[in-house]
Amino acid sequence: MGDIRSSGVAGVVHTGRMGRTVSAVVTWGDAYLGAIGPFAVSVPWWSEVEPVVAHLREMLDVPVLVLRLLLVEGGEGGRDGHVTYHVVALRRPAPGLLAGRPADQAALTGPESLRSPWARPEGISEVLSWAADTLGAAGRRVTGPAVQRKTWNLAALFRLPTVKGPVWLKTTPCFAADEASVIAAFARVDPALVPPVIGAGPRRVLLGHLPGQDCWDASPTIITSAVRRLAAAQAVLASQPASLPPGLPDRRAPVIAGQIRALLDSQAGGELSAGETAAARGLLSRFALLDDCGLPDTIVHGDFHPGNWRSDGGPPAIVDWADAHLGNPVLDGLRACDFLPRAGGPSRPGLDRRLGIAHPQVRARPRAAHRRTACSPHVRGALPGIPQRHRAVRKDLPPRRSRSCYPCRTAQRTETEITARPGTGVRPAEMPSCALPRDRAEGIVPVQVTTGALASLGAGCKVLPDY
Repeated sequence: MGDIRSSGVAGVVHTGRMGRTVSAVVTWGDAYLGAIGPFAVSVPWWSEVEPVVAHLREMLDVPVLVLRLLLVEGGEGGRDGHVTYHVVALRRPAPGLLAGRPADQAALTGPESLRSPWARPEGISEVLSWAADTLGAAGRRVTGPAVQRKTWNLAALFRLPTVKGPVWLKTTPCFAADEASVIAAFARVDPALVPPVIGAGPRRVLLGHLPGQDCWDASPTIITSAVRRLAAAQAVLASQPASLPPGLPDRRAPVIAGQIRALLDSQAGGELSAGETAAARGLLSRFALLDDCGLPDTIVHGDFHPGNWRSDGGPPAIVDWADAHLGNPVLDGLRACDFLPRAGGPSRPGLDRRLGIAHPQVRARPRAAHRRTACSPHVRGALPGIPQRHRAVRKDLPPRRSRSCYPCRTAQRTETEITARPGTGVRPAEMPSCALPRDRAEGIVPVQVTTGALASLGAGCKVLPDY
């Protein structure tokens, strides 16, 4: 494709320290019409296209859809910078609204076997027609145009107005889990834990709207409820193997280990750098740490952070099950740990990235700054029928406060493994010097929330080496 950057201000494609500016390459049918931009949008995330669509609809006075991201200049981690999208106009805009910048039309509209269906005009038209027919048959007639909320290589999300309130249409790639069957499995155990499924088809699902908001700023009560209820449902499903959805991706430790070995021994493995090869081989020694937690394999959510919890003040529901798989539930606990807030501000790199805060330690030593724990200390108490074996307690803390098993997010932390042995309290070879002062000085959420809630998801306490 030719140069599709903005000609508005020479050399300027990203305004401000944080934020997203947008340009759009616009087609109508098979015809390339021109480009528009740059313009600023309030949401920094590349996948969030609703403000892009709204702005273009106002500027061009025709309905449009974002098909795919073409180019990013500046920005990182899925946010910020200057982003160029391929946009399809559903009607031809009036002349003079688009700049005649050069572009490779064949690259824009030509066939591409690996392109997602929702990145093609005919694919979006087909799935929206299916959704309207399915909702009509379910007594939820669509009453207006679909609102395109998100699109990226992992999914597309549309909000559909109906006679019974909004419905969400989600489409996913071939390697994602069948969300409808996963949601159905959890609904049999705890119906309020998941959104209602209205309709489903291959690589698509229609979900009822959940009132409230995403739980990025979750209270201790919300965090505790989300973790404990997920863990309780996972424990039930682990005891009922026949209830697991057919075709659920298998990511149990032996399976993943075999895939890693096969990759390294294949022709593709030869394309890895020495560092990538060493990191992949290093993973093989880590699966034993998960096995040491002693939890049965079950359905793992796969992306269990507070942004995928939804609450109107009551117990949260959990959404976005596309990464669900059969595996070790401790992995859900690790994902949540990376986003748990502390009193008075962010304390986890995952949450900080969401809020646009860059840690010097993450920039300087990302591997050390993202050290994780294999398990949480109070794990088994919340799982039905599984005795609590492991507990790590700092004797110099006040009563009822246990040492949290989260990884220290500073480069100064030692590489020491901290192991809580059954029935003996804390038995570390060495306690990291920063652990207790950091707890108190930075006001980490009381351990009744961090480890007490995450008690539902793992046993024992090990700090993994850098990865």
